[in-house]
Amino acid sequence: MAANFLKSLFGEEDIDEQDGLYETSEQVSTPANTSNKVVSINSGRFNQMSQISLYEPRLYADVKQIASQLLEGHAVIVNFTQMDANVAARLVDFLNGTVFAIDGEMKRIGKEIFLCTPKNYEISGSLTSNLKNDGDKF
Repeated sequence: MAANFLKSLFGEEDIDEQDGLYETSEQVSTPANTSNKVVSINSGRFNQMSQISLYEPRLYADVKQIASQLLEGHAVIVNFTQMDANVAARLVDFLNGTVFAIDGEMKRIGKEIFLCTPKNYEISGSLTSNLKNDGDKF
């Protein structure tokens, strides 16, 4: 009934051509060896363990190993209590640049202790009210 109505509006030739188009679109075939498995987008995230490395550097050369951990996507806690104040300040500057380059974050979590995280970590909360500026090195 609908086909007759359309034929009266557009003519029989247009309807016949369109019918041929619909028939060819149904003939799409899929390869026999394809698999219709559904895989979660987040499946890879749970297989990977997050890691936080702890460092207590004594020399400026130790900064290379700490920066490597950040570049590999690991969070790092650095304790500067065993370092000279001037060298520790240089190391903090270097790590601050490394963290900036990887779009991460650096937070003071103690008087001479810093937490450096790459982009995939989120730091929430604040400890600055508990920290006193009693002659901080940096």
